[in-house]
Amino acid sequence: MAMADSALKNDRRRAAKPLLWIGIASMIMAFAGLTSGYIVSRSSLIEANTWLYFDIPSEFYISTAIIIASSFVMTFAVRSARAGSMGKAKLLLLLTLIAGLVFSGFQVMGWSQLTQNEIRFTGEGSNVAGSWFYIITWFHLLHVTGGVITLLVTWVKAQMGKYSQDDYLGIEMAAIFWHFVDILWIFLFLFLAIFR
Repeated sequence: MAMADSALKNDRRRAAKPLLWIGIASMIMAFAGLTSGYIVSRSSLIEANTWLYFDIPSEFYISTAIIIASSFVMTFAVRSARAGSMGKAKLLLLLTLIAGLVFSGFQVMGWSQLTQNEIRFTGEGSNVAGSWFYIITWFHLLHVTGGVITLLVTWVKAQMGKYSQDDYLGIEMAAIFWHFVDILWIFLFLFLAIFR
């Protein structure tokens, strides 16, 4: 019975990363669809002279710096776990989690700034350019929320002693997903900055 449990655990471990990459690929396709829709709308509305140009709030620049820094911290968390320094790995996981929350806070402040500047998602005075900006950034924050929940669960498991130098797959998987939402945000931020 113990051998069967061990074999099942090993099978799950082998399947974990490929399944994560399949999930990431599907998320990439979703964002590719959104950015393609943005470009098509922008092109037709520029021709009609109804596309609204507006500045990206400074909060989005700050949140970009925060999420980039958090990715470096997460890299060191994985390295610490690999080296068997689980205390350091736990601290770095917590710092990454906090950075994810701070990133989210700055995103919300950025949307608030847009609203104050009368860039609305929908309703009176709204514009397609603003609506697309909200949709793309909201959809990304949804994925960041998934990443923050993953980091929280991973940190709790680390606190419970579930990881070791020989078994830190959960930390590694959380890192892969967190790096994905980081790289995705950098792409989206540059995309929205260039195609305004």
